[in-house]
Amino acid sequence: MSGKKGKGKAEGKGKAEKGEKKGGGGEKKEKGGGDKKDLKTCNFVKGRHILCEKHGRIQEVYNKLQDKFLNDGDPVPPSEFGQLAMEYSECPSGKRGGDLGWFPRGKMVGEFQEVAFGTPVGGCSAIFRSGEGYHIFLCEGRKAS
Repeated sequence: MSGKKGKGKAEGKGKAEKGEKKGGGGEKKEKGGGDKKDLKTCNFVKGRHILCEKHGRIQEVYNKLQDKFLNDGDPVPPSEFGQLAMEYSECPSGKRGGDLGWFPRGKMVGEFQEVAFGTPVGGCSAIFRSGEGYHIFLCEGRKAS
């Protein structure tokens, strides 16, 4: 997942595709009292992701997240997201529940970084695409340094 390879564009730049809803977005307050305008000032993000090569497979995961949490406006618990990552993710991080730990700005490919640093703490992204495949990202934290 790290590195600069992959030149695919994020589908809709993190916006929901047809039949998807953006989860966890909006101008809501984050941990630490910041708001969405503070998203660009952090240098590190902590999160989890699910990676699938096929869109149909990642859509199945996203539908489960919608049914259990997102449609009701509830945050996705990291433990639940982790269970889905262990079951569905095709990334080696899937064995760790999709846990990517803390990573700095500039470590991940452009599309992934854009979504990771643009998702509020506690928020779950819509499906997005990178050169690696299709992803869903869950933001667990952010810090300046």
